[in-house]
Amino acid sequence: MPSEHARLSASASHRWMNCPPSALLCEAVPDETSDYAKEGTCAHSLCEFKLRRALGQQAADPTEDLDFFSSEMDECSDEYVAFIIEALEEERKAGRNPLVLIEQRLDFSSYVPEGFGTGDALIITDGRLHIIDFKYGKGVLVEAQENSQMMLYALGACEMLGSLYEIDEITMTIFQPRLGNISSWSMTNSELYSWANLTLAPAAKMAINGEGELKAGPWCRFCKVKASCRKRAEESMALASYEFREPPILTDEEIAIILAKIDELVSWADDVRQFALSEALKGKRIDGFKLVEGRSIRRYSDEAKAAEAVSLAGFDPYERSVKGITAMTALLGKARFNEMLGALVVKPQGKPTLVPEADKRPEMTINDFNDTEE
Repeated sequence: MPSEHARLSASASHRWMNCPPSALLCEAVPDETSDYAKEGTCAHSLCEFKLRRALGQQAADPTEDLDFFSSEMDECSDEYVAFIIEALEEERKAGRNPLVLIEQRLDFSSYVPEGFGTGDALIITDGRLHIIDFKYGKGVLVEAQENSQMMLYALGACEMLGSLYEIDEITMTIFQPRLGNISSWSMTNSELYSWANLTLAPAAKMAINGEGELKAGPWCRFCKVKASCRKRAEESMALASYEFREPPILTDEEIAIILAKIDELVSWADDVRQFALSEALKGKRIDGFKLVEGRSIRRYSDEAKAAEAVSLAGFDPYERSVKGITAMTALLGKARFNEMLGALVVKPQGKPTLVPEADKRPEMTINDFNDTEE
């Protein structure tokens, strides 16, 4: 898999398109790779291998060299391959002869300076382009609709293949198995190029030159300077200085204002706290604060010896519990698990939670809520 990164990457496009100056600010901060990112890279490597093998291509099995591997990753990669094979079969049944490109470098530098990315899987036929992007993460649900990363991949694919195929319809799919999320969205070729000329290119020009205005929003989540960004601090602190009207009890309208901002405010506060801690650990003094040892939990230095000592004293040192559904599925295999235990699996109703109206989950009624309390 390609490991180089573009200055204005497709994966970060949601950020730099909404907040152009953040591109150069982030470029000055060294990259820090998390275990989550490494795990995602391993999952992508496994997906690439399995897909190439399923299509009859030569590929080396990376499993033994993966830093992260689990039965869940194995299953998720199988599901990804099955989804693509099914999509190919649908094209063939319709009388089309699809071309498949795997981990394809896609250049969109005509619209984004030095811009390129890597498409996980592309299915191309006359008139149609289908781009599938594998997401192994489960922290954030990713939607395909108006997803700038996917639209950049589509643009790169059209730039590369436009002289060979007359692409009219473009479908973009996010395959996110750990959240049970398969999100697809389509647009026409003309709509894509209209967006590229009117929206993308101007934003990219500002971003590469460090121009435009800083703007805080959901795109701050993966920004390298999110904790120290003054604009984000100003917008977050605006809620604290909001001039609430009398009487002393908040109105429903004022509570709605707070609810709309509270997640971003809490996220910003946590980011600042973690940033300050990391700076203190580097030796920087934070006025009014000091490093202390936090709470710790007692544990055995050697569990085997502890168990042996308790057993010799005539006691049972072990706790027993039934394996969870994921672990039990890995033990039995999905088919056998469903056969033996499928009828015993239940999904309790989730705890009521308040979310913005734009959330896609169906709204609960008061009766639904009362049922959960019984």
